[in-house]
Parts: sequence; structure tokens; C-alpha cells
Amino acid sequence: MPNTLGVDMQDIVRSLPLPGMAADLPLRGMTVLAVEDSRFASEALRLMCRRLGARLRRAETLLAAQSHLRLYRPDVVIVDLGLPDGRGEALIREIVQGRPGGPVILGTSGDATGRASALAAGADGFLDKPLESFASFQAALLRHLPDFTADIGDEALPEPDPLALRDDLTRAVAVLEGDPDAPTQAYVAAFLAGVARHAHDLSLEQAAQSVGDAPMGGGVEALRGMVLRRLAAGDGAFGVQG
Repeated sequence: MPNTLGVDMQDIVRSLPLPGMAADLPLRGMTVLAVEDSRFASEALRLMCRRLGARLRRAETLLAAQSHLRLYRPDVVIVDLGLPDGRGEALIREIVQGRPGGPVILGTSGDATGRASALAAGADGFLDKPLESFASFQAALLRHLPDFTADIGDEALPEPDPLALRDDLTRAVAVLEGDPDAPTQAYVAAFLAGVARHAHDLSLEQAAQSVGDAPMGGGVEALRGMVLRRLAAGDGAFGVQG
């Protein structure tokens, strides 16, 4: 059967606890919906949810998330603010209007202004990108789930799968090759800046930010070349310069 909701079913399967994992995981049985266009960022969320015992579902767009929420009731919704078909704040407001008894809502972004924007839209909390601290994620989640407690420690998040990074870079370069219009150029530049920040690739992050601030078409070819070089580098895409 086709996946008409646009929810990544592989994320659900990979989030299930492995045989032999502790049976007393603090959030076992809970479902988290990540409204997130980046597979790399989603992989970080998957690792953290799995450590807590929660199941992760993922929707890449506002439309997919809206379809999912019409049929299912996740316990937590984590909403990226920059999505392919609009702003995450719109979805946050929509979910808030559907309360009471709705899910915990957390906004997330690498933009410095994202926290204020998400909270103004009605989010219960906010996660700064990149998502690299398990302790911070755990604290942000449990702050809004008073019936649950956990003391798993403050270990850093394991490094996400490099294949997820390649998926994001491949998707971005395909858009850049398609003569994007101004809104699409701005979106893919912000998308790449976020992915690069998570990968600790400062030169790519700066190039993407420059394209986002540039006039139509400015710097797009140079940015596309940088992404192609990272794809050619394979797993060495992390931290490639130039």
C-alpha cells in the first residue's frame, strides 16, 4: 500500500527498541512526530527518541503533518520552522487551536530568532539546532511530561548516519540544478545552512547563508559546486572545505 501520508515508515521501524534493550525505558509507548525536512536532523532525533524508548514518526512537509494529525494523536510534535511548503509556526498555531488535550509541541530551528517565533506561535518549548546533547533533549521533553521521569545521564548524542547527510545533500543539489525561483532558492539555502551546521561544515554553512541573502541566482552555482564536491567525497563530506 502506498504511503499517502508522506510519513517516513523507515523512521518508525528504526525507532523501535532493539531486543535486549531495557524494558523500563522512561518514554516507552510514547509517539513523537517530527515535522522535519532534513533526514540528517531526523536521524539525530531518532537516536534520542530510541534512547528514551519513544517511537518516532516523521513528516517532511506541513501537508504531510496535517494529514498525519487528522488520523493519529502523537504525544509530542517537534516542528521545524523552515519547511518546503511553508513555515512551521503555522502548524504550531493550528495544533494549539485544536487543543485541549493535544500533544506537547516543541519548535526547532538553527535560526537565532526561532525560539521567540515558535513560542509566540504557541509552542510549549524549543530545541536549538544542531541537536547534539541528549541531556538537553531529555530535559526539554520531560519538562512538559510531568508524569515521566528519567535519569539516563548526560552523554552526547551518537553521530548520525552519514548516509542521512548524503540524502540531504543530494536533495539540495537536485533543487539547485532546477533553476529555482526566489522562494525556492531561499528555502534550499536555509535548508543547506542547517544541514551544514549540524555536520560542523562551516564553509558550506557560510556559503548557503550568503546565497540566502543574495539577489536571485547569486552564488547558486558556487554553492551547487560545493555540495557536489562533498557528495564526491563520500563519508568524507563531513568538514570538507571549499
